[in-house]
Formats: sequence, structure tokens, C-alpha cells
Amino acid sequence: MDLSNHRYHVSLQWTGNRGAGTTSYRGYGRDHIIRAQGLPDLAGTADPVFHGDKDRWNPEQLLLTALMQCHMLSYLHVAVNRGVVVTEYTDDAEANLHVNRDGSGELTSATLRPTVTISDREQADLARQLHAEANKLCFIARSVNFPVHHQPTIRTAQAVS
Repeated sequence: MDLSNHRYHVSLQWTGNRGAGTTSYRGYGRDHIIRAQGLPDLAGTADPVFHGDKDRWNPEQLLLTALMQCHMLSYLHVAVNRGVVVTEYTDDAEANLHVNRDGSGELTSATLRPTVTISDREQADLARQLHAEANKLCFIARSVNFPVHHQPTIRTAQAVS
């Protein structure tokens, strides 16, 4: 088994045809369903500013979610390898999107704000430093062409830093 290469398969079905297809810019919905075998369907759309449904996930949110997930999983990996016991992990992230005059656009940065609770307050500095190491390992962060910043908070049962 080759562990150096992996394939991922997802499918997408546009569900936004309101009867006339794409005859006009405002005449079609941006709704779609994302599927992967064995997983619940994910309801997607465009950002509401681009005529999407506020009750569905948009691509920008999904990319930011992927960055958060990947960073957390990479962080937990380096924590266990460095002997830091993590007992809780949350994140509150945001990304910036710039739209160009021609209608194209790109995410220009993302900021992750993980709050990590560790068991040993003596390791708070190490726990903070591990975010840089996790960022270097994160497959998604390594794949994007914009900076991914980190503003971590490290907590212990004894103190908050």
C-alpha cells in the first residue's frame, strides 16, 4: 500500500434550476448538494452577497473550515509527539475575500484563533510554539496561496495566557 498518495472523491449536484436554467444572472439559484460516499449530504450555495442562501455553506466557509480542521489535526499530532497533553481545542477563524473589478476574486488571508487547553501550565510556551510546526505540516495550509495566520490562546486548569 502506497501511503504517499491519496485520492478523495466527492460529487456535486446543482439544484438551483428554477425552471429556466441560467437565462439570467438573477434567474437561477446557487444551491447545490455535495456528496461523498458514506457521509451525510452537505447543502452548499454561494455567499449571500452573491445571491446565495444564508442557510447553506458557501465555498469560502468550506475552505476556511478545511484550514481549521487541518490545523487542529496537525496540532494534535505535533502535541502528542512533543508530549503536550491537550484536553480541549476550539477555533474561531475568519478569512478575507477580495473581489476584483472583473468579478474574479481570491481569499487574501485567513486567521485562525485556536484556544487550546493543556494539562501542564509549564508547557504553555511550547504549546504556543507548536502552532508554527502544525502550520508547516497542515496539508491544506500548504496548498493555499495566501497566508494563514495564527492567534492562539493557551489555557491550563491553573491559568490563562
